[in-house]
Amino acid sequence: MGLLSACAPVVSGTESACDSPLSSQGGFVRGQSAAYDSIGSCYQNAEDMSLISSEEEQHMTTTTVQPIQIRAAKNSRPLESGDRLTRAEFERRYAAMPHIKKAELIEGEVHMPSPVHHVSHGKPHAHLLVWLGTYSASTPGVDLGDNVTVRLDQINEVQPDALLRFERGQSRLSEDDYIEGSPELIAEVASSSAAIDLHRKLRVYLRSDVQEYLVCRTLDERVDWFELREGEYAPLEADAQGTIRSRVFPGLWLAVRPLLAGDLAAMLAELQRGLATEEHAAFVGKLQCES
Repeated sequence: MGLLSACAPVVSGTESACDSPLSSQGGFVRGQSAAYDSIGSCYQNAEDMSLISSEEEQHMTTTTVQPIQIRAAKNSRPLESGDRLTRAEFERRYAAMPHIKKAELIEGEVHMPSPVHHVSHGKPHAHLLVWLGTYSASTPGVDLGDNVTVRLDQINEVQPDALLRFERGQSRLSEDDYIEGSPELIAEVASSSAAIDLHRKLRVYLRSDVQEYLVCRTLDERVDWFELREGEYAPLEADAQGTIRSRVFPGLWLAVRPLLAGDLAAMLAELQRGLATEEHAAFVGKLQCES
């Protein structure tokens, strides 16, 4: 399965796909992105503050404490796409706007998706959830999530379309019921290869050690499924029947053509074949011994 053109346009106006860590072998190499490098120094001493202008800073240093306290109490600043915030400030603004159902912090920048279309997003998203939910129901110790908040680090807080995680794996549930750390598998529905899911998000997930990353590109009619292999994201290829098989979750088989065609029954039929294998049975036995 091919990946991306080396110089395809990307979402951010300041990046090109030439900037992405694409290896000569066709995989994505883990590494600090330019955005992460430039933002990190800004936030080292601002864990609980958003960036402020020099004019605002001067005003704050020359006025009494009372106006600053009143301003913070009112929480007058809304959450807007493009804002450059710390995770703590992002969460404060997000919590103060309950009408906003999805917002993400990616490399310190707020992203708020546009309204969701049914055929190009909602339907394949639902089918992926049913597919992953069926696997989770058949595999004790594997947890399913839908649009749940995942705290990856201080400048990345995402809401993937779907995820699978080991209950005793590399992520945990926080006291306020969010996921902290990296799920083993993240799945996203994107329109095309130009989407943020195959650029900034991919680099963030790679750096965060997400073991497998699946992207369903509805307009391109392609599925990209990457696995973390020796510090790179390498593609999992479909077999002669058009099925991709997870390496992290034995028995998780995806029939690519039925997913793109909206044929949920065929997707589940292929999954059942994976769940009936000795490999999946052995995996379940291993998880039960570890629980």
